[in-house]
Amino acid sequence: MKKPSTLARPASPPSPANKQLGRRERRAAETRERLFRAALRLFEERGFSATTVEDITEAADVGKGTFFNYFPSKEHIIAAFGQLQLGKLQAAVAAAQSGGLPTRQLLHRLAKALAEEPGRSPSLVRSILLANLSSEPVRQLLQQNLERGRTLLGELFAVVQQRGEIRRDLKASELARAFQQVFFGALLMWSLDPQEPLTARFDTVFLILWSGIGAEPSNPGKEKLS
Repeated sequence: MKKPSTLARPASPPSPANKQLGRRERRAAETRERLFRAALRLFEERGFSATTVEDITEAADVGKGTFFNYFPSKEHIIAAFGQLQLGKLQAAVAAAQSGGLPTRQLLHRLAKALAEEPGRSPSLVRSILLANLSSEPVRQLLQQNLERGRTLLGELFAVVQQRGEIRRDLKASELARAFQQVFFGALLMWSLDPQEPLTARFDTVFLILWSGIGAEPSNPGKEKLS
């Protein structure tokens, strides 16, 4: 009988200290998520201005001081919402760089991913937009996220322009700004009149956008999304 290879030996179990660290990290992540989701629910129900940090901690069932271990202010809850969207853009840039998907399919998936979180609640979208208009700290944080988002979109468009899959007569940065304007406009209009899912609204908007930026513009009425 063959002796088992030393390479096949199971790894040593983690030390108690490492286990404890893992538990602490998991609990911290769970607490942060609980605060984040509780805040979004309250913003949806009451509006941003009418929601206090104490309201959030009470809804999340944690001490008031705990909030500031995770967020410097309630404005940073909205910034965290934007960070979720930025993560989707970062994933799209990585996918563009790997070249695994045609550009049209990649951008359509990105549009659907960006619609997922805000599409849960038109009233939450209205609350966030109102906070942007009425609160300078919120506006500054959202502007930072928008600028970062444009940078990521510009990187994505630059990559696919080099492959000849979208038009090259416009700067990647201009295409990135147009993408944001089109989809934020669609988001605003949907939040005011949500008669269909946001993903469906974004499907229509995407077809129109693609007809203008694709290397070979096509008739949006005849396109089928994949």
